[in-house]
Amino acid sequence: MLTYVLILFVIALALAPLTHFIPSKRQRKEAKLREYAAVSGMFVEFRNVPGAQQIPRQDRQVIYYGKRLPASCSRPVKTAAWLSTKEGWRSIGPRMPVPAAALELPPEILAISVDPSSCGVYWTEAGSEESVDQIKQSMEAWYRALTL
Repeated sequence: MLTYVLILFVIALALAPLTHFIPSKRQRKEAKLREYAAVSGMFVEFRNVPGAQQIPRQDRQVIYYGKRLPASCSRPVKTAAWLSTKEGWRSIGPRMPVPAAALELPPEILAISVDPSSCGVYWTEAGSEESVDQIKQSMEAWYRALTL
């Protein structure tokens, strides 16, 4: 009997390090949201939040959900960014009007930006698939406004 207990203990000891490779509940949720965003036509990458000096250090690099802009836009796109504050959206750098699409975004969004290659949102993926749907709809509206 003691031999069986010893064998089970040795097997458990050998398998214990493998449990570090099992994704956590949070990691599975993030992967699901990122996959959903990719299937919805957006790309996902890590980026630093624009105007990061006002944001705590641990929150500076977050997830960017973006929509790629065509290289042949009818008009050039100026680089701009807006930070979400308690008072509303605030332009970072040169004062630019807030895009109408920003008003439709979920409250979890930290910032938005546009550059010649993409427009998108910065967030910590604290929402759900409904939040990703809201982001997608806003990005589609912003995309149409930029490319017309």
